Parts: sequence; structure tokens; C-alpha cells
Amino acid sequence: MARRSAPDALETSRLELRRPRASDADAVFARYSGDPDVTRYVGWPTHRTVEETRAFLEYSDAEWTRWPAGPYLILAREGGRLLGGTGLSFETSRRAMTGYVLAKDAWGMGYATEALEAMVGVAKNSGVRRLYALCHHEHRASARVLEKCDFAREGVLRAHVEFPNLLPGEPQDVACYAILL
Repeated sequence: MARRSAPDALETSRLELRRPRASDADAVFARYSGDPDVTRYVGWPTHRTVEETRAFLEYSDAEWTRWPAGPYLILAREGGRLLGGTGLSFETSRRAMTGYVLAKDAWGMGYATEALEAMVGVAKNSGVRRLYALCHHEHRASARVLEKCDFAREGVLRAHVEFPNLLPGEPQDVACYAILL
């Protein structure tokens, strides 16, 4: 399938996923990027200031310019409340990584599964053949989301990723999950 640009916004039954804007910085920082509990199992440091979140939004724009898609914000369709983030991170035009992060009050409601299903569709429509995700070996909730979305656990990558908010400077084991599209 040929490479095609992804839509800037899409909807699922309960969610709106859209490309981040510079004006989202305060909300992203307040809802999830500055929360140490939320960012415990992510591969980037908890943002200490809204300026760090602004830098992420600049990175997001660069990804959208370089590739068919990039980060998306996850919002509730009803009311528009920011719930978290997801997206695609391309390695090649046919291989990308995905993930998700949700504000604490959005945990356990099926939003991660719904957002991940949408990212699988975006990846497929953008020409991705292999979509994968890395998950800290102890993060069972995230592993369950991947399994619900038909990602196959391929194995454990030992001492592969640093989780700066968990054990800074110590690479941790991660489970690698992938789906072929």
C-alpha cells in the first residue's frame, strides 16, 4: 500500500483523536505530562514545566511534517475533555511504534483500547506493515490493552529501555508486542 498522510483528526465511538496544537500545552501539562503517577511507565521524563510540554508539541509538529502521522491527543467526544495522548512514531515508511498515556481519571475505562484500535487503523491506512509497542515487563494493564487489540507478544527485550521516572539510568526489560497489517 502506498504511503498516505493520516487525517489530523478522527473519531471513535467515544473519543476524538487529533493532532496536538501549540495552544494545548497547558492542558497537556496539567492533565498528564506533568503527573509523576501517569508518567511512571513512559520512556520520557515527567515534564517539570509547561515549557517542556511546549517542546514536545514542537517535536510533534516535526513528526507530522516528516511522516504521514505523529502524536495525537485523546479527547472525550462528549465535552471535549483531554484524556491523554497516543500516536505513531515512524522508523521507516512501513514500520512504526505506538503507545498511549492517559490521565489518572481516565484509567480503567477502555479509552486506551479504543485509542489503540484507532491507531492500528491509521497505521494501516498510512502504509505501515509492522506496528509495534514496548511495554514495561511489570505493567500488566498496558499489556492487556495490547493483547485486546490483537498485538502478539514477541518476547522480552532485556535491559532495553530506560524508564526515567522509574529507575533513572537503568535500562529495564520490556515486552515487545507487534501486529502485522
